[in-house]
Amino acid sequence: MNGQTPMGLAAVAVRPCCSRLISSASAAAASKTAAGTATSLFPRLPHPHHPPYGRRLPFLVSAASQSQAGPGTPPTPVPAPVPSDPRAAVSGNLPFFDRVLFPDSFPLETPPSKEEEDAAALQTDEAVAPAVPLREETETEREAWRLLRRAVVSYCGEPVGTVAAEDPECTEMLNYDQVFIRDFVPSALAFLMRGETEIVRNFLLHTLQLQSWEKTVDCYSPGQGLMPASFKIRTVPLDENNEGFEEVLDPDFGEAAIGRVAPVDSGLWWIILLRAYCKITGDNALLERVDVQTGIQLILSLCLADGFDMFPTLLVTDGSCMIDRRMGIHGHPLEIQALFYSALRCSREMLVVNNGSKNLIRAINNRLSALSFHIREYYWVDMKKINEIYRYKTEEYSHDATNKFNIYPEQIPSWLVDWIPEKGGYLIGNLQPAHMDFRFFSLGNLWAIASSLTTPKQAEGILSLIEEKWDDLVANMPLKICFPAMEDDEWRIITGSDPKNTPWSYHNGGSWPTLLWQFTLACIKMGRPELARRAIAVAEERLSDDKWPEYYDTRSGRFVGKQSRSYQTWTIAGFLTSKMLLENPELASILTCDEDLELLQGCACCLSKKRTRCSRRVAKPHAGVKL
Repeated sequence: MNGQTPMGLAAVAVRPCCSRLISSASAAAASKTAAGTATSLFPRLPHPHHPPYGRRLPFLVSAASQSQAGPGTPPTPVPAPVPSDPRAAVSGNLPFFDRVLFPDSFPLETPPSKEEEDAAALQTDEAVAPAVPLREETETEREAWRLLRRAVVSYCGEPVGTVAAEDPECTEMLNYDQVFIRDFVPSALAFLMRGETEIVRNFLLHTLQLQSWEKTVDCYSPGQGLMPASFKIRTVPLDENNEGFEEVLDPDFGEAAIGRVAPVDSGLWWIILLRAYCKITGDNALLERVDVQTGIQLILSLCLADGFDMFPTLLVTDGSCMIDRRMGIHGHPLEIQALFYSALRCSREMLVVNNGSKNLIRAINNRLSALSFHIREYYWVDMKKINEIYRYKTEEYSHDATNKFNIYPEQIPSWLVDWIPEKGGYLIGNLQPAHMDFRFFSLGNLWAIASSLTTPKQAEGILSLIEEKWDDLVANMPLKICFPAMEDDEWRIITGSDPKNTPWSYHNGGSWPTLLWQFTLACIKMGRPELARRAIAVAEERLSDDKWPEYYDTRSGRFVGKQSRSYQTWTIAGFLTSKMLLENPELASILTCDEDLELLQGCACCLSKKRTRCSRRVAKPHAGVKL
């Protein structure tokens, strides 16, 4: 296969579904011939041995017993074939995805008895514990659920995600008809809290299989472990005669994205969603799977790889997260650091401790300790801190320097002097040598609260600032993606005169309703649900009438965005998730992390008043200083 897909991706990056869509008897006969090779369509990642933990699923036991049989070993009975219909495969106790991976490893299922059905239903109710509506849904909520279900896409007859937007009035789809990992998270949460877990499980496992695919941009391949930004389900002919068809997953790792930027946040969101799924379902069997454990380790190994950076924060390029266009966030943007910290916390809970993971867990603990100290100490600004920066001395050379990053006081923007309230503060958007990005980025600050990256006092300060600056950050539609917008020469230089990121539009100060669920999560964690209710009430007045747009324009969020798609799925799902979290605040625990004091003790300098050096001995005297 040397051709290219319509997206321009290499054809080798397209992997077929085991379920063939046959249109003729001859094609059906041909498919029977190829049935014996079905197990190679979704090869697992290579593992030298199965770790001694957890219970082994039946298909692993079956595969192991067949592969280990020697010449003198009696032949193992071969199980009967599985029905070719993927829907028939899910009638048993084992998940559909495993049956697609190893269709020859399962016997035919017999219909369960009435007693078995009742016992299974009781077990499911106890494990899932979905949110039970305590009131009648409003018409807006019912409409939102109809739209969310309309956005669901299926692969091999099973739901695997939701498209980014389902706008019937739009003729140019671009990539809005794809399933994005970051966009699906609020949809997944809405389904999980409603007790509909199958779509989330399928999504997690299918995207996990995409992780190990070959991905190349101009003859260069990124590190193993990268998750795709999105994928699309295509139906392609089996042969030149178009007598049969098959479904294929067509992922985008950034090769086709605007700017060709790899999605750093995709793997982090995947880990966060995996933990939420396992906490709400109790599906430990999925968590103990070898491929799932390996997938977590690959993502973390990619993030924790050694490099030239001196900081514990993750170094990324511009456009590698929700803000996927040039917006001057290259370096160490807060959004990535908050998600990185959250993913590390989640992974530490989920990784099975064995000889193969001990070193990784130790690296996670070390990074968590350093990262939390770094963000809390250097990213936090309030009135007191800004006044301190205003009086900074520059060009300091010593381990005792106050101005460690050589920040020039002239960098303090004029808008900030009058904008910062007397009480409260926030985490700045970015920090690099001689550079502080003082813009307020909502997602990073809200997720820092949810993951306990901030101190409890700092978390309270962020919500106090949002309440105090409600007209700037919420106004007519929650929530500003960043504040303030870049204008004039700053906009022209930093964005390259991006016509989509004009001042107070899109990523440049636009209002994004999908951020509502993260705001609700932060408010619930800090015991401020009234703030979330206030924001939801603002959004509920307009979203349905405005056809659930992707974002809003103008400083106060009065206009629907000039290039905004209607019926944006994560706008719909974010609204539903916010409402369900408020009705069932205890479910916020599937996403949040509590303060961990042991992390602070992991870095010796964190609790020291002097804080002259960190994880290093006294430096040897230098013969000279490079000027």
